[in-house]
Amino acid sequence: MNEKAITGSLSGEYATDYLAGQDNVKTMGMDIHRPVFITSALAILAFIVLTLVFPAHAKEMLIGARTWSSETFDWLFMISANIFVVFCISLIFLPVGKIRLGGKTAKPDFSRMSWFSMLFAAGMGIGLMFWSVAEPVAYYTDWWGTPLNTAANTPEGASIAMSATMFHWGMHPWAIYGVVALALAFFAYNKGLPLSIRSAFYPLLGERVWGPIGNIIDIAAVFATIFGLATSLGLGASQAAGGLNYLFGIDNNIVTQVGIIIVVSAIAGFSVIRGLDGGVKLLSNINMALAGILLLFVIAAGSVLAFFGDVFDSMTNYASDIIPLSNWIGREDEQFKTGWTVFYWAWWVSWSPFVGMFIARISRGRTVREFMIAVLLVPTLVSGIWITAFGGNALNQIQGGVGELTNGITDVSLAMFHMLASLPLTEITSVLAIVLVLVFFITSSDSGSLVIDTITAGGKTDAPVPQRLFWAVLQGVIAGILLYGGGNDALTTLQAGSLITALPFTPILLLMCLSLYKGLKTEVAEYSSKRKTGLVGEPFS
Repeated sequence: MNEKAITGSLSGEYATDYLAGQDNVKTMGMDIHRPVFITSALAILAFIVLTLVFPAHAKEMLIGARTWSSETFDWLFMISANIFVVFCISLIFLPVGKIRLGGKTAKPDFSRMSWFSMLFAAGMGIGLMFWSVAEPVAYYTDWWGTPLNTAANTPEGASIAMSATMFHWGMHPWAIYGVVALALAFFAYNKGLPLSIRSAFYPLLGERVWGPIGNIIDIAAVFATIFGLATSLGLGASQAAGGLNYLFGIDNNIVTQVGIIIVVSAIAGFSVIRGLDGGVKLLSNINMALAGILLLFVIAAGSVLAFFGDVFDSMTNYASDIIPLSNWIGREDEQFKTGWTVFYWAWWVSWSPFVGMFIARISRGRTVREFMIAVLLVPTLVSGIWITAFGGNALNQIQGGVGELTNGITDVSLAMFHMLASLPLTEITSVLAIVLVLVFFITSSDSGSLVIDTITAGGKTDAPVPQRLFWAVLQGVIAGILLYGGGNDALTTLQAGSLITALPFTPILLLMCLSLYKGLKTEVAEYSSKRKTGLVGEPFS
C-alpha cells in the first residue's frame, strides 16, 4: 500500500501524514516496524530462554501470576465481557449498522460460506474440539467446581453444565472478537488507516497513535496474541497426542507433543507462504467440511430426536442462565467463576487481536449490521449446535451408564475420544477428530502468523515471507516451552500465559469501544450532512 493510496482515502479529522513518521527498516529479508518488532521479539525470546534455563521457577511464577490476576481482577474481566456483548448487540440495531466497510461501492472479497468458514476456524477451532466434551462433563461431575453451585450428577447439574458451556463459547467471546474486528476494518477500509491495533484509537489519540503510545498498544497486542495462540496450540498438541495414544499406543508425553507442534508448525509455515487465498482460505473450507461430516455423524449415531430436543433445551437454558452466570458480585461458586469463566474471558481477550485483525482482513464490503450478525449471532448458534451434539451425547452416555466417561474425567485430552468410543466406527471417527484438531491447529497458526506479522510491520499486509515464517516458528516454540515448563501442570501454565497477557489488554479493548463508536457516529454525521446538501445519495448500502 503506497502513501498516495492511503492518504487519498482519508477524510476530515482522520487525515494524517503517519507514513512520514513510519519507523520501518528492511533487514535480513524483512520489512519491520522497529519499535514494535524488536521489543516484542526480544521480550519473547527472553521468556523462552529463561523458561528453558529455569523451568521450575518459570512454572512457579506463571501459576502465581495466574492466581493473582484471576483473583484480583476477576471483576474487570467479568464487567468488560458484559460491556462488549451489550455494545455489539447495540450496533446491530443502531443507524450505524448501515455503514458499509470500505464505502458504498465496496464488494466482499469472499463468498459468505468462505468468509464464515475462515472466521469460525480462526475464532474457535482447537478450543471447541478440546472442550466441547470435556467441559460439560467436568461441570456435571464436579471435576473442578460446578456452575452456580448446582449439585453434581443431577438433572439440574446436566442442564447447567450445558448452558455454562454455551456461556463460555457463545456471545461473550464473539463480542470480544467483534469489537476488535469491526474497529480495525472500519478505520482501515473507511478511513484509510493502516491495519494495526493502534489505528482504532485515532479518534481518541489523534496523531499520537503513531508515537510511543501507539507502539505500546501494538506491543501489548503482539504479547496477547502470541500467548493466546500458544495456549491453543498447546491444547491442540495435547489432544492430538492423547488421541494417538488412545488409538495407536503412542506415548502421550512432552516429546510427542513437541513433535506434533514441530510438524504442524512446518505445515503452517508452508501455508503462510501460500498466502490468504492459497493457504488459510483453502484449509478453512476443508476444515468446515470435515467438521460438518463429524458433526452429522455424532448427531445420527446418537439420537436425532434427542439432539433437537437438547438443542432447544441448551439454547433456552443458555438464555435463562446468562445473567446469573455473567454476575460477578456475591457468587458462591468462586472456584468455577475464577477457574473457568475468568480464564475464558482472558483467553478470548488474548485471542482478540489475532482473530479480530484476521476477521477484519476478510470482511471488506460487509455492512456493520451484516458483520455483527455474522460475527456475534451465527457463531453462537453454530457453537450451540456443536456443543449440544458432542457434550450432550457425552452427558447422555454418563446418565445411561455407558462408556468410559461414567468414571469421570481422568485426562481432559481424551474426553472427546472416550465419547466417540461409545459410538459406531470409533477408529474412523477418532482419526477424523485428530485430523480436525491438526487442521484447526494449522489454520490458527497460519492466520496468527499473518496477523502478528502485520502488526510488527506497521500495518503492512504484504510483508516478506521470512518475516511471516519467523512468527509461525515462534508460536510453535512458545507452545512447546509452556508445555515443557508446565510439566504435569501444563494446562495451568498454558492458561497462565494467556491470562497474564490479557490483563493489560482488557482496558485497551474498553477504550476501543469508545473510539469505535465515536468513529462510526462521525461517519453517520458526515454522510447525513453531505446528503442534505445533495453531495451524495444513499450513503451506506
